[in-house]
Amino acid sequence: MGVILLLTFISTNVLILHLKFSNALESISPSESMGDGKTLVSKEGTFELGFFSPGISNNSYLGIWYKNIPLRTIVWVANRRNPINGTSGLLKIDDTGNLVLLIKNSNVVVWSSNSTIKAQSPIVQLLDSGNLVLRDKQDANTGIIWQSFDYPCDTLLPGMKLGWDLKTGFDRRLSSWKSPDNPSPGDFTWTLELQSNPEGVNWKGSNKYYRSGPWNGIGFSGAPEIKANPLFYFNFVSNDQEVYYSYDLKDPSVITRSEDTKSWILYASVPRDYCDNYGLCGVNGNCIISAMPVCQCLEKFKPKSVEAWNTMDWSQGCVRNKELECQKGDGFIKLDGLKVPDATHSWVNKTMNLKECRAKCLQNCSCTAYTNLDIRGRGSGCAIWFGDLIDIRQVPIGGQTLYVRLHASEIEAKAKPKIRIAVITTVTIAVVLGMLMAIYYIRKSKAKPAGKLIRPIAICH
Repeated sequence: MGVILLLTFISTNVLILHLKFSNALESISPSESMGDGKTLVSKEGTFELGFFSPGISNNSYLGIWYKNIPLRTIVWVANRRNPINGTSGLLKIDDTGNLVLLIKNSNVVVWSSNSTIKAQSPIVQLLDSGNLVLRDKQDANTGIIWQSFDYPCDTLLPGMKLGWDLKTGFDRRLSSWKSPDNPSPGDFTWTLELQSNPEGVNWKGSNKYYRSGPWNGIGFSGAPEIKANPLFYFNFVSNDQEVYYSYDLKDPSVITRSEDTKSWILYASVPRDYCDNYGLCGVNGNCIISAMPVCQCLEKFKPKSVEAWNTMDWSQGCVRNKELECQKGDGFIKLDGLKVPDATHSWVNKTMNLKECRAKCLQNCSCTAYTNLDIRGRGSGCAIWFGDLIDIRQVPIGGQTLYVRLHASEIEAKAKPKIRIAVITTVTIAVVLGMLMAIYYIRKSKAKPAGKLIRPIAICH
């Protein structure tokens, strides 16, 4: 028995299911082709490749789905931008060694793997991971020439990479279906933003819709549901060759789907609540889902427009109570339990400690906040932000600490009441102790029994 963890991009849901296995044909050679009504099945019968028509559409698409799920779940579509009218599709390997999808009667190419590498003995296989691969059967060193995992649609399967190949500039991203009847790219896309501190962003058209927050060594700052669990593990890689996120199963034998209901089990869904809407509280605002209103200015900040803020229009955000004076020295206030700000305008260093990070921020008058890059253990690395801070929210569990830059006088003003309280407390304790000691000695002296009068001895000369 096996488990497949499926990330479907309709609403970024993570789904888990249990599948039955069966034996079936798993390859196509240059002498073979596959038309409508025929399918290619992975070795253990987990996935199936074939032609389908979604919903009420009459168009035909080449896609991959789970073979043993009664309600067909499509995980990949080859020709999502170029549908075939009717049932005239044909899949084959052409003379250049590429996998091509044709219209039978006209030989018009609808879709192609478009690889520049030509295999001597090309073969197409559907793996039990759900990956459709084109490889050279005779050359073990060549490996995979082309694979569907490099071209995800709306689903991220275990082992798939979401992100960038920095050597080629290749970007693997998810995009929603336009509708249940139309698999062409819709309004929503999910990308791993290539920046100094990468983070996942759900785009609605050209606007940010939801942001995961940067990877902090344990998970994404704003996605507490992506954490250690007994079922699967997450992987985030960021180096000079690639930047990507992926996940894999810990134990393929775990059964997580009910055979009685034959239904999907929802693991997580984002946006989770109102505060997950990107930039809801504007710049320098903090969204607290339990507060009323949910949008609050960061400490020592105030609404830019009080009138708009009071009508629950938070789009203008917040401004400082007192502007920074970089040359005279500023300080920082510690804020806990946060999804850290949008990292578009940020900088990171993996070797600095928190003290060095603070000093680095103070050296740049544009730096407005800093924190650890990695929060594992005692924390390590440095992440600093420049300019206004946006899309901050309070995270109920597992939030991160952020140090926000303030005018030095505001830090001193915050510290003075604490010093005053400490002084008052110390004086009060001293007075009380003094009174108790006085009372003790008075009572002790009254309780002393009367004795003989002893005359002092005088020495005369």
